Amino acid sequence: MAVTKSSSLQLYSRLLNEARPYWPLIGGLLILHLVGAPLRLLMPIPLKLVVDNVLGTQPVSDVLRAILPGNIVGSPSGMLVFAVILLVVVTGLIYLQALALWVVQTYAGQKLVLAFRAKLFRHVQELSFSFHDTRGSTDSTYRIQYDAEAIQKVALGGVIPVVAACVTIGSFLLVIAAIDPLLTAVAAAVVPPLFLFTRTFGRRLRDEWTTVKQVESSAMSLLQETLGSLRVVKAFGQEGRQHQRFVDRSTQGVQRQMRVAYTHGGFDLLVGLTTAFGTAAVLYFGVQHVLAGSLTLGNLLIVMTYLGQFYGPLEVISKKAAELQSGLASAERVFALLDEQPAVVEREDPVPISRAIGEIGFDSLSFGYGRGPFVLRNVSLIIPAGRRVGVVGRTGAGKSTLISLLMRFYDPGKGSISLDGIDLRDYDLKGLRSQFAIVLQDPVLFSTTIGENIAYARPGAELSAVEAAAKIANAHEFIDALPQGYDTPVGERGMQLSAGERQRISLARAFLKDAPILILDEPTSSVDMKTESSIVGAMQRLMEGRTSFMVTHRLDALTGCDMLLQVEDGCVQEVPIDSVTRLAGAER
Repeated sequence: MAVTKSSSLQLYSRLLNEARPYWPLIGGLLILHLVGAPLRLLMPIPLKLVVDNVLGTQPVSDVLRAILPGNIVGSPSGMLVFAVILLVVVTGLIYLQALALWVVQTYAGQKLVLAFRAKLFRHVQELSFSFHDTRGSTDSTYRIQYDAEAIQKVALGGVIPVVAACVTIGSFLLVIAAIDPLLTAVAAAVVPPLFLFTRTFGRRLRDEWTTVKQVESSAMSLLQETLGSLRVVKAFGQEGRQHQRFVDRSTQGVQRQMRVAYTHGGFDLLVGLTTAFGTAAVLYFGVQHVLAGSLTLGNLLIVMTYLGQFYGPLEVISKKAAELQSGLASAERVFALLDEQPAVVEREDPVPISRAIGEIGFDSLSFGYGRGPFVLRNVSLIIPAGRRVGVVGRTGAGKSTLISLLMRFYDPGKGSISLDGIDLRDYDLKGLRSQFAIVLQDPVLFSTTIGENIAYARPGAELSAVEAAAKIANAHEFIDALPQGYDTPVGERGMQLSAGERQRISLARAFLKDAPILILDEPTSSVDMKTESSIVGAMQRLMEGRTSFMVTHRLDALTGCDMLLQVEDGCVQEVPIDSVTRLAGAER
């Protein structure tokens, strides 16, 4: 998936726009951050009071004289007690602010990431099969699960701390300037080099983080591919080979991470040295001012304390700008996914459909995948409603492509397909697909119970309806014999059940949906003869009163079909039904 380079400002803008529903929470976080600035301004005050007014002979400021009782202001011991109490109170408030900040930030961050992941997940489901066929699923999974956290890193972990740091810097600059303007100028001299370092290293880090994420996604793809094909890996004894491939690919990720670490470490070193030179310069000139009598020792202590609090936010801004490059690289990948558009789109004013009659027409239909040659060429035929259609042909001839076009998983390159005289592209997409029930060669079951897998066709269906569908599909007997019956978990992809059991559950699901058009795509190819006879009987019942397509190369399954289509070399033509025996050798 190509990632279009975007400026940092564009990415910040899009991420903040995604966070718009949670702006009240983000505003609360910003306020909590800003509260910390005045609290930190108060931290060195107790020390100044002790140095200047308890241990030293400096007069108490007019502000304290106005708010404190005379017996405290006029007594060193009273000022000491006040300084100690002030220290405890300010410290307690700082920790309370930190606790509130942590709780609100955790809650807001999780809500933001959840909403962003949900949006990405919905979008990926809406993308066409042409996207998933070419890109696979693992990279999208990585972007949803890991890259989506960029919204939390940037909106909460980046923008808010930087805004708060800017306010803090301004506050401390004003205070230091009021004490000694020259020291303020010396302290601020580090800002230009820090800005230069941040821009230079930021661009490099973002490129390196983008590469890291690509390599990590590739390693995850290999892992998922291996675990999903573990039976084949074990059958061919290739565990060692797959292990080495995973280690090699993961090693590339480690090497890329080390490059990021070196770059980031070099940046941190430059930031640290720059602020150290600034601190040393302020200390040098500050001591000179104390010796000259233009600055008290207590004020110098305040300046040095504030300097740490001034340089701290400066370092936060610089380092956050570098750290956020990981989040911006993730954001770039996430928005590249969001910017993908479905190849199959619904019309602005689609035709609603409740229940189709079932007449299907192909008019000069041609189709090819991507920029490849046409797989189907100039297909024209009419299938009356209620017909049982057998579809035969060699492997790769285009049978499954024909079915995918019928369900509008793809749109024709040329020509059209109609349902009840209306072009499929004119229908409401969800309504159109609700007209089909499908049973695949490799039945798809979800990691839940048998009952919920059957009810997937009609969420919320009563147990009695689920059981009735299972009985018609010859599945109730084996389900009822299980200790947990319809509450039995099927395991990942239904692997705790046999192939025949999975297929009968798939048939029960199709019965429960009760759609007017039925597609049976090699439903008996992976079962034994005894199980096949049971499934064929259920399929014959399922096809009654429906426009049905039986894609198969097994003659027994074609029994009862009243129309036969042969797919060969991209052409689809109707052949006499009595030619079934001649096509006995046809393969899927």
